[in-house]
Amino acid sequence: MAETPKGVTAGKLAINVQKRFTRAQEKVLQKLGKAEETRDAAFEEMVANFNKQMTEGTKLQKDLKTYLIAVKTMHDASRRLQDCLADMYEPEWFGKEEIDSLAEDTDTLWLDYHQNISDTSLVSMDTYLTQFPDIKARIAKRDRKMVDFDSARHHFTSLQKGKKKDEAKIAKAEEELGRAQRIFEELNVELQDELPALWDNRVGVYVNTFQGLAGQQEKFHKEMSKLSQNLNDIMTKLEEQRELKKGGTAAAKTADDAKSEEANHSESASSAPKSAVTNGSDGELPPGFLYKVKAIHDYAATDGDELELKMGDVVLVLAFDSPDEQDDGWLLGVKEPHWVQNKDISAKGVFPENFTQKV
Repeated sequence: MAETPKGVTAGKLAINVQKRFTRAQEKVLQKLGKAEETRDAAFEEMVANFNKQMTEGTKLQKDLKTYLIAVKTMHDASRRLQDCLADMYEPEWFGKEEIDSLAEDTDTLWLDYHQNISDTSLVSMDTYLTQFPDIKARIAKRDRKMVDFDSARHHFTSLQKGKKKDEAKIAKAEEELGRAQRIFEELNVELQDELPALWDNRVGVYVNTFQGLAGQQEKFHKEMSKLSQNLNDIMTKLEEQRELKKGGTAAAKTADDAKSEEANHSESASSAPKSAVTNGSDGELPPGFLYKVKAIHDYAATDGDELELKMGDVVLVLAFDSPDEQDDGWLLGVKEPHWVQNKDISAKGVFPENFTQKV
């Protein structure tokens, strides 16, 4: 046996059941054309706008939350990337302290960006949407009271048109009609004032939401651009110092080699044979090769048919078996040391042309 809800007496329950029955009965009579139905086309349009506004606002709230989740994901990825750089960056390299500071500043910038979007856009949307459930409930109540009003009017009219008029019943029906009309009109008037104002308010809400979002995006990307430029400057300086150090070492080695060569030449000039024979690839290019190139940047191979290059590697360039096999910007070749040692092209591979220069 079903229990009566707490706080609801049996009498109230019976009244509610009777109201639902009367409303359902009135709806049936209206559909059959046997009872007049109150219609308000202007109000129905207001309700349609309300439902559209509520749907759009709910979607915007959902998409803002999805955007914040994406920002959080990017923040996590950025933090891992910065941590990786900080771990790999050796203490004696240029800008080590600046690199660590950049990691902290980047992390803080992401945190602020996420929090500011939440505060300026999402919170305002949450507040905006809190009013819809109450208005939706009052629209539904207004519809029920409209049916009660129609039912009371129908009952009063029926008693007036009856052959045997019971004045007491007619008076009571008229009183109920007046009460039903007052309740309906009170709700109706309130909603006819509120719904158009709420509909117009959506423009300001959308403007504030997207202006706030755009402002936070502009601020974030401007600050992130500065940090990115600082990082780029540090990397450029690190590369410059590496090249200077490498150049100094190479110059010292060249000077030592020149001195040694000069001494050896002086010692053996008188005894050297007149017919010296050139050996290896320092003379003419070996048959089958087009020209030589020298790697000016490191290149990490990403496929099995590619050559791994280190700055300074010399490569003997080969022609492709078919022109259709050559992609724009790529060359085919074998490293010179491999050819000198093995005299075969089994270790040939492709490599990007812009990582090398002709020698």
